[in-house]
Amino acid sequence: MSLFHTRLIILLGLVLTLGSCKKEDPAPEDENELITTVRLKFTENGTTTTQTFEWKDLDGDGGAAPTISSISLRPSRTYKLEVEFLDESKTPAENKTSEILREADEHLVVVTPSASSLFTYTATDKDSRNFPIGLAGTLVTGAASTGTIKVQLRHQPPVNGQPVKDGTATPGSDDANVTFPLTLVP
Repeated sequence: MSLFHTRLIILLGLVLTLGSCKKEDPAPEDENELITTVRLKFTENGTTTTQTFEWKDLDGDGGAAPTISSISLRPSRTYKLEVEFLDESKTPAENKTSEILREADEHLVVVTPSASSLFTYTATDKDSRNFPIGLAGTLVTGAASTGTIKVQLRHQPPVNGQPVKDGTATPGSDDANVTFPLTLVP
């Protein structure tokens, strides 16, 4: 065998060996949470009475329609609002709220009225970078009216090792996006 053929075989073997090396899989994406239940707890300032309302979709998307509590609050009042997220597809149910708190730099709860005059919501909890988390806050109701309250849990994990959470709902994706009917009655 000539020197040319020997080198050609070695080169071909090297190309095949290098080409067959497994490439490393990219880092797994930080997946969204499974949320089957969103629980809102309202406590009117000056009282110890807490009202609890729930949105539940135990069989997930595409199955039976979710059950949704109708929220009734008093107009022109200030409420402490606590938001909880659960995965009740497991036994026992898994409270995702503690996980969201552990990963606060990657989560944001956004509470939005269907008309801005219904209420204002201000998150009172903060993450390590001083951005709102939104699991706890103050909700101030407007005049007597009806509408909706939308609750979103935004999942905002880092991209390429860099944080993306900036205090707005824009980056990331929804872990939960639910709407409750809301009535403000005296």
